[in-house]
Amino acid sequence: MMAPLRFDAIEEGLVFATPGITVTEGHILGFAGLTGDFYDIHMDDEYARGLGYPGRVAHGLLGLALCDGLKNRAETRFAAIVSLGWRWKFTGPILVGDRIAAEVRVASKRPTRKPDRGIVTLAFLLRNQRGETVQEGENDLMVWR
Repeated sequence: MMAPLRFDAIEEGLVFATPGITVTEGHILGFAGLTGDFYDIHMDDEYARGLGYPGRVAHGLLGLALCDGLKNRAETRFAAIVSLGWRWKFTGPILVGDRIAAEVRVASKRPTRKPDRGIVTLAFLLRNQRGETVQEGENDLMVWR
């Protein structure tokens, strides 16, 4: 695994793929327990089928959380200090048994007033095993220079 990239070594337009993860019932139940979000679409197959889905749908925020974890497990990593924010869209369902992975692109970068750090904007496409984009968005990440 390569050393985490510092701000000056990060090129705009850099694209890389994350590893994948298969979303399980355990992920959904654990996330529901952690957040207290037991909404029927996540817990009840019949309810979800009544809405036109083949079964329960994973929490959107679970998909975002898994995407962030996948980014942190990718071969390309950043010398991150802190995440500053997310702009995110839920564009399709993540179902039990789906294998998701992300394509990450460095959309932009800018220095900060502090000479030892900069801000990198990462653009994500989170896709399932069929290549369907299920979530997409951006993350502003402060990194060491």
